[in-house]
Amino acid sequence: MIEKSGGGEALEGGISRSSAGAGERASKMNLRNALEECTLALNLFLNNKFSEAQEILRPWAKESMYHALGYSTILVMQAAMTFEPQAIQMGIGTMKEALQTCQRFRKRNSVVESLSNLVSKQSGDQLSEEEMHAEICYAECLLQKAALTFVQDENMINFIKGGLKIRTSYQIYKECHQVLQSGLSVDKNNADTRYQFEGGVKLGIGAFNLMLSLLPSRILRLLEFIGFSGNRELGLSQLREGASGSSLRAILSALTLLFYHTYISLILGTGEGNLQEAETLLEPYLKKFPNGSIILFYDARINVLKGNFEKAQEIFQKCIEAQQEWKQIHHLCYWELMWSYTFQQDWLQAYRYADLLCKESKWSKAIYVYQKAAVLSMLPDDVAKSTGEDIVALFRQVESLKQRIAGKSIPTEKFAVRKSRRYASSNHVKLVLPALEMMYVWNGFTIVGRRSDLTENLLVTIEKAETALQNETNQTEYFADDQCLVQLLKGLCLKHLGRLLQAELCFNQVIQSEKRIKYDHYLLPFSCYELGLLYKEQGDKDKAIQFIESAKHNYKDYSLESRLHFRIHSALNSLKSSTSTPSW
Repeated sequence: MIEKSGGGEALEGGISRSSAGAGERASKMNLRNALEECTLALNLFLNNKFSEAQEILRPWAKESMYHALGYSTILVMQAAMTFEPQAIQMGIGTMKEALQTCQRFRKRNSVVESLSNLVSKQSGDQLSEEEMHAEICYAECLLQKAALTFVQDENMINFIKGGLKIRTSYQIYKECHQVLQSGLSVDKNNADTRYQFEGGVKLGIGAFNLMLSLLPSRILRLLEFIGFSGNRELGLSQLREGASGSSLRAILSALTLLFYHTYISLILGTGEGNLQEAETLLEPYLKKFPNGSIILFYDARINVLKGNFEKAQEIFQKCIEAQQEWKQIHHLCYWELMWSYTFQQDWLQAYRYADLLCKESKWSKAIYVYQKAAVLSMLPDDVAKSTGEDIVALFRQVESLKQRIAGKSIPTEKFAVRKSRRYASSNHVKLVLPALEMMYVWNGFTIVGRRSDLTENLLVTIEKAETALQNETNQTEYFADDQCLVQLLKGLCLKHLGRLLQAELCFNQVIQSEKRIKYDHYLLPFSCYELGLLYKEQGDKDKAIQFIESAKHNYKDYSLESRLHFRIHSALNSLKSSTSTPSW
């Protein structure tokens, strides 16, 4: 037995929902039954039974490593989604207790020494089955606690502590991976729990490698100095293997891949997520959990990325109606609905969801208020006034709502604050196409570009703004910046409509206006990058690399610099067919 408490017998056989009730539980639990009970809790969670899942996990959370991990993970998810200080504090406290629970089952000496011995020796000193599982659970808890520490506290010491926790977690996964590669058996008599251990290693190795492979080379060089390296193909293959199995962590590997294909590859990459793989991964879970809000959310998101905005909106509504317990999932849907209506230029509906986010979500008030003001700015003045909102007052609120995470301002919030400063004075100058500019920041033109009808409509809106600027008799200090923004947005539409030569002219016009731009210096490197992608599309690989490298090396200290460097890293990897740093 690995988890002990009082007298009584171990739970036997499979665990049904009724047998998992607190009154019917045995007073001892072994590793196999802990895994079974946590699988039941996970299924309840995916069926929107969030409280019931917690109730199954809570009674054993201080005695079973898997119950501790599961229970604390749910609280960490709540904390990350609500961003409420009290929830974050509770998440950290519970995760600290989970680490203590896992620690009790770990081998007495250090993890690296224990695991290295296991790898190097062909016999003897082998870690027991429960000790191996304790390492994986401990590594997962460490990673989550480190992430919450960054969110909770700006203190540099805590930031360093968080970094050290991540490094320890990384080392544990590396050593466990070597154990599997060495072919040594963890417990020859128990194939089931060994399989579960493999699932944990694949999730950890896969997620770490994928995450690290996304980092720009300048960051990765620093991390490699302290022992980190990331191989994208290894990461994807490990996650695919993990997702194709039936271990407790199979769904977590699948969700990690889904997040990569539907969000990370778009926001931090060039938008080349594998939607076919995403659909294949999701299909069995849609059958198993047809009303599961997390599963429905990803189904809707895939439809957004395919350009099926109308269908996506229906599924997001179904996701909202599926449960009322975790309002945070509603907020994710509101964010997506706001953007899908923005792509359609249905500004009143987009405003409706931006307004709901302002009222209900604490995640980023600065972004929500800026987004609401930006959407209202796209409406005719009389229609905007009919909402009862004061656009100028909204823009003026943004700066006071800015927050800091791990001692740093959030780049998109900084961008919104800087843009909204145009409204600070009494004789303010209106922003030009602010909702479309923010759409570009989130790589939205890559999404809407799948729909030529909507892209044509956006081009009409942009060309109206272009004409209005050309007819402007009183040119302000922002005139050149606004002209260049319009040309960048116009070039994006033309590119997605296949009018590549015209798009090239637009991007070049921005680059040639370098000396005229006063404030929005980010337009230059982003236009350079977009021109590189255009040449890539035309098959001119050398020219593509030249312009993307220029965006990387010739500009610095501009808004959203980190985001562009992530995209540059992804684009260059794709062009050079070099998608990873050295493997483990």
